[in-house]
Amino acid sequence: MNRITSLFNIKYPIIQGGMIWCSGWELASAVSNAGGLGLIGSGSMYPEILEEHIQKCKRATQNPFGVNVPLLYPQSDELMEIIIREGVKIVFTSAGNPKKYTAFLKENGITVVHVVANKMFAQKSVDAGVDALVVEGFEAGGHNGIDETTTLVLVPTVRKITDIPLIAAGGIASGEAMYAAMALGADGVQIGSRFVASRESSAHDNFKKAILSAGDGETQLTLKKLVPVRLIKNAFYQRVKEAESAGAGVDDLKELLGRGRAKLGMFEGNTSEGELEIGQVSGLIDDIRPAAAILQSLVDEFDDTAQRMRGMNPL
Repeated sequence: MNRITSLFNIKYPIIQGGMIWCSGWELASAVSNAGGLGLIGSGSMYPEILEEHIQKCKRATQNPFGVNVPLLYPQSDELMEIIIREGVKIVFTSAGNPKKYTAFLKENGITVVHVVANKMFAQKSVDAGVDALVVEGFEAGGHNGIDETTTLVLVPTVRKITDIPLIAAGGIASGEAMYAAMALGADGVQIGSRFVASRESSAHDNFKKAILSAGDGETQLTLKKLVPVRLIKNAFYQRVKEAESAGAGVDDLKELLGRGRAKLGMFEGNTSEGELEIGQVSGLIDDIRPAAAILQSLVDEFDDTAQRMRGMNPL
């Protein structure tokens, strides 16, 4: 047992990221059944859809699971009401002010974790009373930190200012990377991209195939004037890059982005014109496997790495 497994009452300190369009009840329950913590990604769900996914997840697993709520969406109040009504006990918040809901959720008996990308927001989250932090380097997919601080630097930076449990995220898709993150001061890891490329992920097969074919350097952090997001370099990304190079402002980029761009790419499978949000570690992913098999590989690789490191001679 460590602080993360104790906090969530799970077997392994491995959290599946609550990615939009990819993290429904099937993926969350599969990860929870395998001993990790599955998260339903509410950012791409209307309130009634989230309610349906929570209810299905409760039927599919007896183990703890949670919901990730990005706070930049206007319907977050309704989502929180559903979470409380349905008896969810773990909430991860992201992309917003941690003070907005932390006290309210904790008053309702919910464990609260906030996702941060720099030391300042880590301290704000601690001050708000969160139970743990996800410390996410800019290698991660999806919405990201504008400062481009790597996980390797961010984890020990945040560990210096707080002793609450830390969950490392960004660039982690193997047991070796998990071991490295925990050596730096993390108590567990949150993994997104590797679980997008799972059988239970609700991502479109075309998106999953795009992940497998993405090589080194084929993702880029972009749209910093709006909300920074890491994307696979496709035709839509190239248009964004050209617009930004030409000095496009916020309104121009909003018009170019339009509505439903992430859904178009990740859920509907238009890999040319859609947003394809994924982490740098996609360059290391080369197969689609069941979530339980992915989690077991992480555990086995972690244990093998720990054994190997114990056998290293002192410098």
